[in-house]
Amino acid sequence: MINTKKQLVTMALMFVVVPLAALLLIMKFISGGMNLDPDSPEMGEDAIAERLKPVGQVRVASTTGDGSSPIAVSDELTSAGETPTQEKMTGDAEPASVGGTANAGESVYNASCLMCHGSGLAGAPKVGDKPAWKARIAQGTDVLYASAIKGKNTMPPKGGAMSTPDNDIKSAVDFMVSNSR
Repeated sequence: MINTKKQLVTMALMFVVVPLAALLLIMKFISGGMNLDPDSPEMGEDAIAERLKPVGQVRVASTTGDGSSPIAVSDELTSAGETPTQEKMTGDAEPASVGGTANAGESVYNASCLMCHGSGLAGAPKVGDKPAWKARIAQGTDVLYASAIKGKNTMPPKGGAMSTPDNDIKSAVDFMVSNSR
């Protein structure tokens, strides 16, 4: 197939130099033509930090200042580096009190139970589904409290919110039952 030196050189160029040149062009295209000089402004610490900063964050649950009980937290995105204030997290200027208020059960439900009991995930009875809750409610609140606190089937103890006090879990159970009768 290759009979002369000219053909050998041509083939070498085709199989070595051309793919190498194509690879270099692809790399240049991918890098966006960015100047990779370490002394360039694009490679300064401030420019790198700006490119790498998070776009936002989602806060799913938090605790009150003493770390004892969960509070309702909005799932809205906050701008990078901004920590949601108590007012932003609860929707009012007063701190969310979980123990002993009518809103406590709903707060715990929203923070820890909603994912499964709002969608029926893993066989969890959906809040508001009266037929699914009827037999459970008939067993009594003590049985429901024990299941919620100790876990049952695929539900982990306390719905995975292990730092939540038992009374707050009971408030969440009461909230779910009252909305499922």
